[in-house]
Amino acid sequence: MKQLKSYTIGGIIFVLILGSVSHFFYEWSGYNLIVGLFSPINESTWEHMKLIFFPMLLYSFVAVPILRDNYPCIGSAYLAEIIIGTLLVPVIFYTYTGILGFHTLVLDIVTFVLSVVIAFVVAYRLTLTCKAKSYSAVLCGVVILMLISFMVFSCYPPKIGLFLDPTHEKH
Repeated sequence: MKQLKSYTIGGIIFVLILGSVSHFFYEWSGYNLIVGLFSPINESTWEHMKLIFFPMLLYSFVAVPILRDNYPCIGSAYLAEIIIGTLLVPVIFYTYTGILGFHTLVLDIVTFVLSVVIAFVVAYRLTLTCKAKSYSAVLCGVVILMLISFMVFSCYPPKIGLFLDPTHEKH
C-alpha cells in the first residue's frame, strides 16, 4: 500500500502542476489549434475541465502499467478518477457560484484542487476495494466519449452556459 500511497500523492502533485501550467499552453503556443484541443482555449467551465482530464489521463498511462501487477483494479479506478475529477469541476463551480452569485479566482483554484484531491482519494479506495472493476468497459467508454467531446466541442462549442466564458456573461 505504500507504493499506491506514493503514486496517489505523486499523481495529485503531477495533475496540480501540469493542470495549472496547461492553463497557459494555448496562449504560449500562439493559439495553435492542436494545443487547444488539449488545453483551455477560453475561460469557460468546459475548457477548464481539460485541466484535470488530460493530466489525469496522461498520469494514468504512466502509473497503471507500473502498478497493475500489485493492484489489479488500478485501471478501472483511474478511469473512474478521470471521470469524477473532470465532472467535479462544473459541479463545484456551479454550486459555489449559485450560492454566492459570482465567481472568484481563489475559489476557482480551490475548485480545481478539490476536484483533483477528491478524484485521487476515490481512485485510491476503488483500487483497494475493486468496486469499479466490473464497470471497466463502461468507464473506458465514458472516458473515450469525454475525449471525443473535448475535441469536438473545443472546435464547435454549443451556445449553452457550460461552454460560455463566465467573465463575459451578462448577469
